[in-house]
Amino acid sequence: MSLDGWNTLLVLGGIRSGKSEFAESLVADASTVRYLATAADPGDDPEWAARLAAHRARRPATWSTEETATDPRRLADVISTARPEDTLLVDDLGGWVTVLLDPAHQPADDTATVDELAAAVRSCAARLVLVSPEVGLSLVPTTPLGRAFTDALGAVNRAVADACDTVVLVVAGQPCRLKPAAARPALSDAPPAASAPSAVAATVPAQAGPTGESSEIPEAAPLPDSPPVTRPQLPAEPAAESVGTGWTAPTTALPLVATGLVIQPGMELPMPDEYAGPQAVDRLASLDVPGAGLGALEQVVSFAAATQGTPTPAPWRSVRVLLVHGDHAGGVAAGTTAGESARRAEQARAGQGVLARLAAESGASLQVVAAPAAAPIEHGPALDADQVDSALRHGWRLAEEAADAGVQLLVLAACGAGTEATAAAVLAATAGAEPPAVLARVVTVDGEIDDAAWMVRCAAVRDALHRTRRSSRNAMNVLAELGGGDIAVATGILLGATARRLPVLLDGPVGVAAALISRDLAGQARHWCLLADDGGHPAVRLAADVLGLDPLTRLRLDLGEGANALTVLPLLRSALALAAALPSRPEGDDSEGDEPGPIEETEPDFHEPEPEGPGPTTTAPAAEPAETSAARAG
Repeated sequence: MSLDGWNTLLVLGGIRSGKSEFAESLVADASTVRYLATAADPGDDPEWAARLAAHRARRPATWSTEETATDPRRLADVISTARPEDTLLVDDLGGWVTVLLDPAHQPADDTATVDELAAAVRSCAARLVLVSPEVGLSLVPTTPLGRAFTDALGAVNRAVADACDTVVLVVAGQPCRLKPAAARPALSDAPPAASAPSAVAATVPAQAGPTGESSEIPEAAPLPDSPPVTRPQLPAEPAAESVGTGWTAPTTALPLVATGLVIQPGMELPMPDEYAGPQAVDRLASLDVPGAGLGALEQVVSFAAATQGTPTPAPWRSVRVLLVHGDHAGGVAAGTTAGESARRAEQARAGQGVLARLAAESGASLQVVAAPAAAPIEHGPALDADQVDSALRHGWRLAEEAADAGVQLLVLAACGAGTEATAAAVLAATAGAEPPAVLARVVTVDGEIDDAAWMVRCAAVRDALHRTRRSSRNAMNVLAELGGGDIAVATGILLGATARRLPVLLDGPVGVAAALISRDLAGQARHWCLLADDGGHPAVRLAADVLGLDPLTRLRLDLGEGANALTVLPLLRSALALAAALPSRPEGDDSEGDEPGPIEETEPDFHEPEPEGPGPTTTAPAAEPAETSAARAG
């Protein structure tokens, strides 16, 4: 797989350094992998046979294994003829060099064979990861055969490293990037991507590497991390931009990066500014507009003001879309097309499809995040406790990296088989909803209603809730039993964004399910969330009511989770731009236009007459009697 947009990668490391496990984690999100095994037959060596057996046991059933030990030149042929949609893992070049130096293959032009391998790597169209031992850090071997092996392997490593896009050295399980990319372009000048990027291994705080560039240290987690951030271009030229930020800035409320972040219920995270929102709404009433104002979009201005801490919030300029891709097995995925979610994710990585197109229209960057697949919840837990913790940390880091990169708004998107039914299960467990009431109808790719698949989903959620009826409903347990990897990663994103005061635009079942879970871990998280549209989805409507989130629009959009929010985003930006730029009405000008209004008749002031002479109503001296007509006549 690629690392920050590169497609060919060399993993170096010493014996038992963890290089093979790291390389395998780089291709963990690929649907199929061609594993190229280079080691020769172990013969009568039981220890070597046990090593090979351990490697075979780690490979998923979807991987295919191809042996190249009988002919060293075959490795170059396989790499050069691989197709762009293939994923290759070569483990390792040490075994390949051993076979190359075998007297059975002599006399041979070893230099030409190495050159052929380097040329094949350089022109490889597939995603390629090669593993090789680094034996040049110890003493010079004392035997001629040992010296020949180290010299040959050193030459091979140099040739392949020169041909690869990037090189990583694994030391004691910690990968350090030796060959980073050239100077990264600015966001507006990002060049077109040479190939579709993909996810890489989980990382934690960046440290200075030997070249002065940031090198990332992995965490013991089965999740890929730091996937490349792409900035799709219009009309059809997707551009890739590598954001190489690490987890360097301390968390606002939890400065635990050095000692390890503990995500648990009852966390105290920041709240938005409680005064800026009402002040912004009051200011809207004084703006010089010919009508009644922004209407329902006042909520956007109030939210932006509170999260930015100012009564005059600015429009969100830097927006990042985090597309969480994770499939669910079992009945919750009934009615879905096999491989469809993976196709959507790859489409987004390549800067294509609805989500990438809308991101390009909005000038937003796009990051595809691979989440661990979830087991059938009707039969057992979706994830184990370690996977849940790893997924939460993974999501938290993604939010940290976005904040460090200057992102002002996150758009949470998701794609995966079974996500809607899984969100319904989470909603039923946390809010007491009835699964049939919150499960949307199943629509096939042909636009037809599949009621049979809907009933299978309902049965799967029912069985999962029955299975866990005596289990705790705390956040961690709900994620493990029912939620799965995508909801766990999304929950981590919401918590990390809250810690860094980064607002999140929600859209769809996975987003609101994660908001419900995050509410139980840190009640402040929901106050940093804005719901773009409920899409007419019953689960989203109910979750929004529970969370106290009013959908900004009710367009009943169904373009995919995240795409609906991007459709509404230009409207939200326009409202913020108007609120920030319009002046206040001139003082004393209460008219609504230049046309004259009707002439108002003024009534004379009315004074109640006082009685003549002293009396209870006055103590003033009596006035002279007024002259009457009778007196004049007399």
